Amino acid sequence: MTAILLAAGAGLLVTLLGTPLAIRLFRVWGWGQLIREDGPQGHLEKLGTPTMGGVVIIAGMLAAYVAARAAFGRITVAGLAVLGVAVGLGIVGATDDLLKIRRQRSLGLNKTAKILGQALIAVGFAVVALKFTQVGAEVSFIRDTGLKLGAVFFIWVFIMVAAASNGVNLTDGLDGLASGSSALVLAAYVIIPFWQFRHSCFVAEALPACYEVRQAPSLDVAIVAAGALGAVAGFLWWNAAPARIFMGDTGSLALGGVLAGLAIMTDTQLLLLILGGLYVLVTTSVIVQVGVFKMTGRRVFRMAPIHHHFELIGWPEFTVIVRFWILAGLAVAFGLGLFYADFLARGGIQ
Repeated sequence: MTAILLAAGAGLLVTLLGTPLAIRLFRVWGWGQLIREDGPQGHLEKLGTPTMGGVVIIAGMLAAYVAARAAFGRITVAGLAVLGVAVGLGIVGATDDLLKIRRQRSLGLNKTAKILGQALIAVGFAVVALKFTQVGAEVSFIRDTGLKLGAVFFIWVFIMVAAASNGVNLTDGLDGLASGSSALVLAAYVIIPFWQFRHSCFVAEALPACYEVRQAPSLDVAIVAAGALGAVAGFLWWNAAPARIFMGDTGSLALGGVLAGLAIMTDTQLLLLILGGLYVLVTTSVIVQVGVFKMTGRRVFRMAPIHHHFELIGWPEFTVIVRFWILAGLAVAFGLGLFYADFLARGGIQ
């Protein structure tokens, strides 16, 4: 528990104190936000706000992990693999952001290049997970479902990584929306692996009952989640409305990758759909909007993603943000409830 608290504190300090420095540097370097021409008119005042703040978030995550492990030792492949996904997708996102800045347009990497980058990172993560950790090539909900995928597991990991990273990316449209909701989901992923570690049969043999997880080093995964939580919380201090800096694709893709990696390492792959229910809602709104428009030429929402629809019907931006944070919190609470109910039903104290 001490290592988890140290990681959260270190991540928080790095971004809380380092983000103002990044804001000044990014202004000097001209790393300013570009705004969609067809977006809400109120967003035009955000033009030029420093972006690529995800660099600070990633730095905070790495510093948090190094600090916790320097103090308490025992680095594991599971923890490093999740960090690797974050760094890899952060590089893809940074490339996208830099292209937008250089071209002075809100379009960076094309879809093919972005998907290829996500695919390479996802496959690399899957190889490491299967070869050097005890993750199995199976679909899991709260635990393994028994559905073995074999080689299809690589495609499944790509779908998870791409869906999670794109989901967070689509949610990152209002000040603090993505960072606030990510903090809530990351908090859940501090609890889940710690609970698995504390009540697993590896360390809880004296309890009346324990439940089996495939790998003992879940505590290391909790440390990664705690470092990410602290880093996002510190960044949110500066990213909350009115934002002084945006995370950009650098941050949103990295955070989505972390969530996918945590879900895979904790055998809660499908539970991520519930914990990240806000991302599912936002992504679904885009799919529905595009699909219906192509078939009928009509729009379901005034603008997608759906948070912009509520802006255009008159909700103040901060009202949309807070209400969507509430939705994210409810989804996390429901997901943790399912996790605990499963523990009681199949392995908890009887």
